[in-house]
Amino acid sequence: MSNTIYIGYYFKVQPLQPAVEILIAELGYAGFESFVETEEGVTAYIQKEEWHASILEDIQILNTTEFEITYTFEDIAQTNWNAEWEKNFNPIVVDNTCAVRAPFHEAFNTQYDIVIEPKMSFGTGHHETTHMMIQHILNNDFENKSVLDMGCGTGVLAILAALKGAKPVEAVDYDNWCYLNSLENVQRNNCEQITVIEGDASVLGARQYDVIIANINRNILMQDMATYVSCLRPKGMLFLSGFYKEDISMIQAECEKHGLKFEEKRERNRWVSLKFLN
Repeated sequence: MSNTIYIGYYFKVQPLQPAVEILIAELGYAGFESFVETEEGVTAYIQKEEWHASILEDIQILNTTEFEITYTFEDIAQTNWNAEWEKNFNPIVVDNTCAVRAPFHEAFNTQYDIVIEPKMSFGTGHHETTHMMIQHILNNDFENKSVLDMGCGTGVLAILAALKGAKPVEAVDYDNWCYLNSLENVQRNNCEQITVIEGDASVLGARQYDVIIANINRNILMQDMATYVSCLRPKGMLFLSGFYKEDISMIQAECEKHGLKFEEKRERNRWVSLKFLN
């Protein structure tokens, strides 16, 4: 990390919420790796070698009239990343049942107490999509079910599934940093039934699962839906998130094209999570 050069984007946002959370999520999907919320908006960091001039073209919220967002960017000095996220990572509790916290937070007296060291990975539970997926897992039976967490980020969803009795569990992410971070977090939560795999949907092959969790983005979900369905056992459950309510019809049509049946919808601040049955 010490020799890595980063670019910092300084966003000013009015009004702040829910725009800042939406912006962070979209930037995360675009390759930005770390975020610091400020009084005026958010600062986002991306490795210079991952940056390109059109990096913000797919950031939908920048094109909306609901919020006023301006930004500047510059090469930045080397940063103590752990210190940055430790200052800004607060624990959360979902439905009084599942806590997601960092190692330096005190343990929670909840049924599930997950310890995550997110560093630059996406998925601490703070974002709406992760929060809704946690709710789905809490409200469904995972005992002895085989589970795929696709686009696992920190591994938090795979870990919760394992704590709810799922086995075996496979957590897949194409990003090397997420892969390494998930390995750390799986070990930290003593989830021996989880296997972490570096790659995209092409690594799934003929694998079969009772449950597939995919919290990615709309374009990748559409692109890989046929693969997910081919890997889903009869009567299996598919949980999807990472997209807006405006995308529901597109996602649902693609799922139904492959024989899936819509079961449930969750929504938080324009973000949506859907459950389908095979």
